[in-house]
Amino acid sequence: MLTLGIETSCDETGVALLENERIVSQRIASQESLHSLFGGVVPELASREHLRLLPLLLEAVEVESQISCNEVHNIAVARGPGLLGSLLVGLGMAKGCVLGTGANLVGVNHLIAHLLVSQLEERIKFPALGVLVSGGHTQIYMMHSCFDTRLLGRTLDDAMGEAFDKTAKLLNLPYPGGKYIDELAALSKPDKTMFPCPYLDNQNLDFSFSGLKTAMSNFLKKNNLSLSVLDPSPDIQTLARENPDLSKLCASFNWSMANTLYTKVKRALSREKEVQTLLVAGGVASNSCLRETMQQLAQELAVNLILPRRSLCTDNAVMIAYTGYLLAQQGYTHDLSLEGIPRGKPIPWDYNNSA
Repeated sequence: MLTLGIETSCDETGVALLENERIVSQRIASQESLHSLFGGVVPELASREHLRLLPLLLEAVEVESQISCNEVHNIAVARGPGLLGSLLVGLGMAKGCVLGTGANLVGVNHLIAHLLVSQLEERIKFPALGVLVSGGHTQIYMMHSCFDTRLLGRTLDDAMGEAFDKTAKLLNLPYPGGKYIDELAALSKPDKTMFPCPYLDNQNLDFSFSGLKTAMSNFLKKNNLSLSVLDPSPDIQTLARENPDLSKLCASFNWSMANTLYTKVKRALSREKEVQTLLVAGGVASNSCLRETMQQLAQELAVNLILPRRSLCTDNAVMIAYTGYLLAQQGYTHDLSLEGIPRGKPIPWDYNNSA
């Protein structure tokens, strides 16, 4: 079964072709350099770039695979959550392909796709605990199967990736700032007393990172460690050598973020004792300190950990194609009335089941 995946939920444009679970071809185009000038994603610019890039990436996948859209059985597309304008570009391309080829249309929940793509690394043994950490979401799911999921905890304000990027902006580091904080953090040791681990004095599984961002802002008012000039392509080694206190600051912030996640995930695992697998996915799952912390937790509690390779953590079309394939296998498809769902609204289970 051939499945084409299309991803345009935010600022990454992706197209991928899978034959069952095998990646045949994939292309992704980043908009980092475009949005770095503004310190974050500009929705209108993101939509225009998707519109420009998507046909080029689709053509590149067809050329590399020597498989045309006419041969594809399923067209899977990210239908949300995300930036509505960006989602509509992908949906328009997907519906056009369906009209031209007669393939099945499968709308995919972008968040669940992040978790399920872990199966391309290792089969998930259910029940599983899914931890999604990205630019727009920080969530914990109980997963009894691929599509039987229950939300246990979520962010109440800033998501983890959003807190990283906003902190980087305070430091005058370019967008996306999370990776630069992580690279600087790797060149120093953290001061574990510098910042709080927020929203832990409770018994729930929700997150709140706005307080940590405020703590950083207050710290910088007393200690001027922000860079005087924003370099869109900083040399991290030179930056760390010339600003050792900045590296320690980043390492300390990194540790506080990772330790907050550690505490909440450990709390979840202690309550859901039947869990066999811990999945950690999403763009922030590329963070080296977070990966080490989750590996430590998995060893402590003797639970199997699946961390996707970094290329599958960030937004990509492989995860959309793979999730679409799993849905189509069970007969779950959409008609052309499929709508995009912006961030903040629930994704409905509105499939037509032909199985």
